[in-house]
Amino acid sequence: MSLDKINQYHIILASQSPRRQYLMQEIGINYEIQVREVEEQWPEGLRREEIPLFLCELKSEAFHPRDFRDDTILITADTIVFMDEEVVGKPRDRDDAIQILKKLSGRKHEVITGVCLRTNKLKHSFTAESEVWFRPFAPDEIEWYIDTYKPYDKAGAYGIQEWIGYVGIERITGSFYNVMGLPTQRLYIELLKLIGSM
Repeated sequence: MSLDKINQYHIILASQSPRRQYLMQEIGINYEIQVREVEEQWPEGLRREEIPLFLCELKSEAFHPRDFRDDTILITADTIVFMDEEVVGKPRDRDDAIQILKKLSGRKHEVITGVCLRTNKLKHSFTAESEVWFRPFAPDEIEWYIDTYKPYDKAGAYGIQEWIGYVGIERITGSFYNVMGLPTQRLYIELLKLIGSM
């Protein structure tokens, strides 16, 4: 089985995100967590999809070759929310979270995840994009969601798997799981391709 081929390797997930860890578990991939701290900034002038691609590769480059065994595959990822071609980041505080969700309310936004797969000899990166349409939110809905779920660690100030996703999303094009932070179907396929080339 293809999953068995993947699990023959020593998979490192370089992410503290509970959502990414959960999704890796759900698709049956055995992994360990190792994280290296990086400053998540990018050069000016990058196009939309180039930003999460730059950041996931930056996270990968924080690992030294000595961190790799011959059978190691390192997975790094970064998810960015965009609206009107602008980055919608993680909220600084409650007021910022309220303003972000007011901006997304009743509108379409894009979620792009960059993923970097790296071995001691190869590096392969890709992006996945999803479009999300929110219905208009009432101010008290936004405030209740933020006060209840405290989405301060999430790009766009929301988690699709939380209350606001259940009641607020009208439709999605692309991967639902990409919006959670990891395009699982694409990751699975790209891991098999990488292993086939090793």
